[in-house]
Amino acid sequence: MACGNLMKLSEDVGIYIFIRLPVKSLMRFKSISKALYVLIGSTTFANLHLNHATITKDELILFKRSTKEQSEEFKNVLSFISHTGDDGYIPLQPDLNVPHLTNDYGSLFHHLIGPCHGLIALTDSVVTVLINPATRHYRQVPPCPFGCPKGYHRTVEGVGFGFVSILNDYKVVRLSDVFWDPPYGYAEGRDSKVDVYELSSDSWRELEPVEVPPIYYLSCSEMIYKEGVHWFASKEKVVILCFDIGTEIFRNMDIPDAFYSIRQSRYGLLVLNECLASICYNDPGCAIDPTQDFLHIWIMKEYGISESWIKKYTIRSLNVESPLSFWKDQFLLVESKTGQLIYYDVNSDEWKELGLQGYRTSLRVIVYTESISSIHSGREHATQVQRF
Repeated sequence: MACGNLMKLSEDVGIYIFIRLPVKSLMRFKSISKALYVLIGSTTFANLHLNHATITKDELILFKRSTKEQSEEFKNVLSFISHTGDDGYIPLQPDLNVPHLTNDYGSLFHHLIGPCHGLIALTDSVVTVLINPATRHYRQVPPCPFGCPKGYHRTVEGVGFGFVSILNDYKVVRLSDVFWDPPYGYAEGRDSKVDVYELSSDSWRELEPVEVPPIYYLSCSEMIYKEGVHWFASKEKVVILCFDIGTEIFRNMDIPDAFYSIRQSRYGLLVLNECLASICYNDPGCAIDPTQDFLHIWIMKEYGISESWIKKYTIRSLNVESPLSFWKDQFLLVESKTGQLIYYDVNSDEWKELGLQGYRTSLRVIVYTESISSIHSGREHATQVQRF
């Protein structure tokens, strides 16, 4: 065998081995030689490593919660959790303090969005931080420069984050309502504004005016699926509003018809069995007949086709503040009415506690696969990539 073929074989074997290693080990190998630094730091290798981890479904949990420190101050932390395989759960690494975001009452409304090709966005609507949970790298997205004319005020109603495979780039989208503020009385009128940030160019741009229905805020929404960001919105009725990150086009999708007949209900968006899933559950702030306290979970078999909704589960809930995520298509993670992270096992039909607590309504969860994907540092004077 020629020397060149031997070298190629050796390189292929090395890649075959390296894509199976955890990110922590790969970070150490990067410091051994320049060749390994270039290989492990390449986009091609990052994609191979992420694809392998996705196929093997080696999933971890990123858990955000807030705890009240003083009368108006909150401490916001990220926790990393793994499943031991015997209904046990263990923490990975120490908790991390959340950087840059609000630490007042607004911290209860922080959102985790993703994962998107290995990265996650954590936002309080005004400030957004991009995070690679595996490498512990993060970077603050620069502030959006677009305001509104004098005499008007602008409120950010929704934020999205996604990866565009055809461009090999990440985008952040921000939906805002602009109102005229008269000197006396209530704000009048409403215009929609849509801003998009591209990580590769490290810049914001404002899209052409487009009519977007008002966002219907719910803690279990702002979800990325199939390179589209999804929110709930209020039209004549509640709909799923989708923004295609690649084409930058909006569209509406109906929720299951059965949801409209359930009184005092709230909704959530998840991914289950690789399908878009919608959850309907009773409003935790309303008095509910215990015999009617259920979670109804439907999946959309054909994405974008509202007629393809089928019911998957009906679960007795009793103590649910908000659904959070599905893990391994078996465990439904939810926040209880007392601020605990609990889960329902669809196989055993049991509710269990994870022993993790936060301030009520502050819990957020992302199920992610470890990736060595890097966060671009941007231009010379841009915000810099940092490490927890």
